[in-house]
Amino acid sequence: MSQAKESQFKKDHVLELNRAIHSGSLSQVQQMIKTLPTAGIAYLLESSPPKTRSVLWQLIDKDSEGEVLQYLNEDLQSDFLSELNAAQVAELTEGLETDDLADILQQLPQQIAAEVLQAMDQQDRHRLETILSYDEDTAGGLMNTDTITVRRNHTVELVLRYLRRHERIPEMTDNLLVVSRDDMFLGILPLREILVSGPNTSVHEVMREDIKAIPVEMEATQVAQLFEQHDWVSAPVIDNKGKLLGRITIDDVVDVIRDSTEHSLMSMAGLDEEDDTFAPIVKTARRRALWLGLNLMTAVFASMVIFLFQDTLDQVVYLAVLMPIVANMGGVAGTQTLTLVIRSMALGHISPSTSRWLLTRELGVAGLNGALWAFIISLIAFAWYQDLLLSYILAVAMMINLVTAALAGAYLPLFLKKINIDPALAGSVALTAITDSIGFFAFLGLAQIFYI
Repeated sequence: MSQAKESQFKKDHVLELNRAIHSGSLSQVQQMIKTLPTAGIAYLLESSPPKTRSVLWQLIDKDSEGEVLQYLNEDLQSDFLSELNAAQVAELTEGLETDDLADILQQLPQQIAAEVLQAMDQQDRHRLETILSYDEDTAGGLMNTDTITVRRNHTVELVLRYLRRHERIPEMTDNLLVVSRDDMFLGILPLREILVSGPNTSVHEVMREDIKAIPVEMEATQVAQLFEQHDWVSAPVIDNKGKLLGRITIDDVVDVIRDSTEHSLMSMAGLDEEDDTFAPIVKTARRRALWLGLNLMTAVFASMVIFLFQDTLDQVVYLAVLMPIVANMGGVAGTQTLTLVIRSMALGHISPSTSRWLLTRELGVAGLNGALWAFIISLIAFAWYQDLLLSYILAVAMMINLVTAALAGAYLPLFLKKINIDPALAGSVALTAITDSIGFFAFLGLAQIFYI
């Protein structure tokens, strides 16, 4: 099914369910829910207002609640989990993959999470505690400890007998992991090799030893880049001594890529990628208040720059008409560079050497565009006010601000990253403050020099 058709299919289900709920036909709603996959049910919950959600949640099969929960955003997960005690959470999440369960437990208060862990058997608790001991944005936080391992001296026949003893094998299993007796990672045994090899062939003969395992402390974004570069379905995770700890599968990497994209997009507006579309008014207003406050501070700072040249504005009133042009052009040019650099940083394309090349390129682009649009706006200003000096001032101020915007857009993300501040979150605010202030200062400062 194409993406457009799938999107329309989901929208149709939302509309149909809402009509059924409002008509009071809950049995019809329940039957409709049973025909949907768990990810589709999660989509319906996220696409419905709070009152509708509570009705839908009550109609979901108890056996499916845990699977639906893992597909919900963090906000909704927290809302549903906050109404449950530890025993209910343990029952709800029974049977989930270890990495998915770890993601859910991280949304719970520490005391409840500890009680859920205590309710598990020793083996599951140990596996889960292993994952929870790592930051969620690292390979350790992404990995699943449910693996199948073999020895290099085993035969293919022995491996097949071993596999048949399992009731099921872990999802996304494309390789078996080859380890030593003390669990040191040695390589992988692709399933396709098992299927085409003779029964007496040893694992050593068909295994691959050229596969590099992922260090447990590697950042999640770097893990995603490796999966993209090598077209992996799964990859082993090791500690700093080379001991096998678990594996990461492509479904978790897709989540990382999606979250990273949403984070970059939403952060530039001061929003959280996990924000609930239908969150209550007070909760939503509280989250947005800080961002609005920061933007207000940048606006006040720009206004203070304008205040310094109040006398100039009083004498040459039409400067007030033209000065937003300078600031806006700088803001747009800076945002283009800023967005490009943040994206390149996320993809791992920027290093100290490439950053210098990028800065030179952006300065060249700013110079060419600045010259072009400064010339055009100067002609417009001259036709408008018949003032040649004003045209020159406007053109020079625009050139200054476009070059400044290129510098700020290129270096701000690198600087913010160096001091451990998210460039996607803080970059646009800082850039706006710089381009507005420099634009106003350059235009009004030049006007004061030549007119007063």
